[in-house]
Amino acid sequence: MLVTALGGIYIVSQFLRNSVGVIAPDLARELGLSASEVGLLSSVFFFSFAAAQIPLGVALDRYGPRRCMLVCAAIAIAGTLMFAFAESPFWLVTARVLMGLGSSCYLMAPLALYAKRYPPENFATLVGLQMSLGTLGTLLATAPFAFAVVLVGWRASFVVIAGCVLAAAVIVALVVKETQGDRPARETLRQGLAGTLDAVRVPSFWRVFAMQLASYSSFVVVVGLWGGPYLTHVYGFSLTERGNMLFVAVVAQIVGAVVWGPSDRLFRSYKIPVLTGQLLTAFALLLAAWAGVFSQAALWIWFVAIGLFTAAVTVLIAHGKSLFPPRVVGRGMTLMNIGTMGGAFLCQSVTGFIIDLFPTAGGGYAVDAYRAVFAFQAGLILLASLAYSFSDDPRRKPRDWG
Repeated sequence: MLVTALGGIYIVSQFLRNSVGVIAPDLARELGLSASEVGLLSSVFFFSFAAAQIPLGVALDRYGPRRCMLVCAAIAIAGTLMFAFAESPFWLVTARVLMGLGSSCYLMAPLALYAKRYPPENFATLVGLQMSLGTLGTLLATAPFAFAVVLVGWRASFVVIAGCVLAAAVIVALVVKETQGDRPARETLRQGLAGTLDAVRVPSFWRVFAMQLASYSSFVVVVGLWGGPYLTHVYGFSLTERGNMLFVAVVAQIVGAVVWGPSDRLFRSYKIPVLTGQLLTAFALLLAAWAGVFSQAALWIWFVAIGLFTAAVTVLIAHGKSLFPPRVVGRGMTLMNIGTMGGAFLCQSVTGFIIDLFPTAGGGYAVDAYRAVFAFQAGLILLASLAYSFSDDPRRKPRDWG
C-alpha cells in the first residue's frame, strides 16, 4: 500500500512535467505565444524543480518525507489551478514554476522512505517500481491527455488534474504514517554544506554531470515539447494523432528501460551502455536534422528510436550513484538530479530561441527550425559524450570506501 500511494502521486508529478508537449500548438495559437515563450513555458518547470533540490534535501532531513510531500502537493495544486485559469504568458509561466516546485520531491522523498523502511537488497527493485509507475504519468500526458482536451478542453483538463493531485495527497496523508526512524540525524548547516562540497569533489563528478545535462533533455526536448508542434506544423497531424505518436515514444522508452536496465551487468561497465545509447540518440537526431521530413513509416520508427535510445539514462543514474561514498550518496544523487532537470530547462529554453530565429511558415514553425533544434541537441550529446568518455567506471574498477 505504501508503494502504491507513493507511486500514485509520482504519476501525477510526471504528468505535469510532460503536459505541455501535446497542447503546445493550442497554447501558442490561443494565447499568441512565440516559440521562445513556449520553450520557456515548458522549461521553467525543470528550472524550479532543479532549484528546489538542495533546499529539499535539507527539508527532508529536518522535517521528514511525509511533511515535504504534503506541502509540495499544496503548491502543485495551486500551480495547476493557476495554469487552468491563466490568461497571459506571465501567469502560465508562474503556474509552471509552482508545478515544478510542487513536483520536486516525489522521487527523492519516496526513495528516502524506501531506504529507511526496506532492506538494502530491495532498494533497487523499489526504485525501478517507483520510476515505472511514474512513467504512467508520462503516458497519460500523450494520447489520453489529447483525448481529454478534445472532449473538454485543456483548461478543464487541468482542473481535473488538480483534483487528482489532491486525491493523491489525501492518500499519502492516510497511508504514509511517518515514524521517528524516517528522520535522519540532523546536521548543522555547516556540516550539510561540507557534505555537499565533498560530493562535488568526488572524482568524475563533473564528467558524469555533463552527461546528465544532455541525456534526459534529449527525451523532453522531443517528446515533452517540440515533438507535438513538429508533427502538427510539418506533417499536419491533429491533436489526437500527435498524442498517439508521442504515446508510442513513451511506450518505447518504458521498453527501453527494461532492456537497458541490466546492461551494466552484461557489459560489466556503466560507460559502454550509456555511450551506446547516447551516440545512437545523437545519430537519430542528426538523421532528422539532415532529412527534415520522413515518410510516415520512417516517422513512426524515428519516434520509437528516440524512446528506446534515450532510455539508457537508467544506467547513467546507476553510474552517478556509484561514484559517491555512502555518507554523501544522498546529496550526490540530489546534485545529479539538478543536472538532469537543469539540462531539461536549458535545452528547452535554448531550442525555443533557436526556433524563433526562423520565419514562420503557414502559421507554424518552418521545418528548417526543427532541423536546427535536432542538430543542436545532437551536438550537445556529442560534446557531453566526449567529456563522459574520460570518467571513472566503478563497474570496471570498484572503489573501496574503507
